[in-house]
Amino acid sequence: MTSSVHAVWSSRNALRLLVRRDLAVKYQQSFLGYLWSLIEPLGMGAIYWFVFGLLYGTDTNRHLGDASSSYPLFLVTGIFAWMWTNSAIGEATNALTGQARLITTMRMPREVFPIGRVTGRFAEYLAGLPILFGLAIFFALTTDGVTFGFNLLALPLAVLIQAVLLVGLSLLLSSMNVLMRDVERFMRLVTRILFYATPIIYPLSLVKDSDMPSWVKVLYEINPLVGIFQLHHAAWYPDEFPDAFLLSTSIGGSLVVFLGGWWVFRRLEPAVLKEL
Repeated sequence: MTSSVHAVWSSRNALRLLVRRDLAVKYQQSFLGYLWSLIEPLGMGAIYWFVFGLLYGTDTNRHLGDASSSYPLFLVTGIFAWMWTNSAIGEATNALTGQARLITTMRMPREVFPIGRVTGRFAEYLAGLPILFGLAIFFALTTDGVTFGFNLLALPLAVLIQAVLLVGLSLLLSSMNVLMRDVERFMRLVTRILFYATPIIYPLSLVKDSDMPSWVKVLYEINPLVGIFQLHHAAWYPDEFPDAFLLSTSIGGSLVVFLGGWWVFRRLEPAVLKEL
């Protein structure tokens, strides 16, 4: 695995070119271009704010406390991070099947192709950070609950753990999808479930204070994305910082997925190349 990681690092220039090509192809016939990477999450945030902030916002506002007045920031923070997750999983799953001719003719580590999809979607996430910081500054000046301080360090930590998790998933899913095409369809269902099974549009306390059985809550919390999204929210709301169990679960789970995904990719690579 060490030699494989070194080979990928040696091909970082090719990775950069692949990312630039994917972004250019994705938006080449679009009038608004890269703005779509901002419009979509902002539009989703507006819809969820109307539904859960205005129409059915009693429980949400009660659990957010002082942060309820800055609920749009809470939403956009989660949705921006989720768009990276959802797009990376969806596009990385067919990263090998969609580039079969390129993979079989170019001399480079095949891991570059799914990793390139994750990196490309991360670039779109970075494009939205100025808007995120602008909203945070606005709500910090006009409402209570938004705090700037050492809690901002939670954001790069969240990004790092999320990147490790997504790279592992991309390697695992892309290789399996070549041999079993049902993987792509199955993951569409899984990502829909994960969206509501992760504290993206609602605070974690809403789950902890619910009447669900304790074993359901434990299953909920061992999802690595729960701790990751708590870190994203903690960048503005220090009270949302995950406890030791959630943090260790997210870090440990992400590392397991990363190592397992890389191992599976290497083991399946001969069969994948034969299939392609």
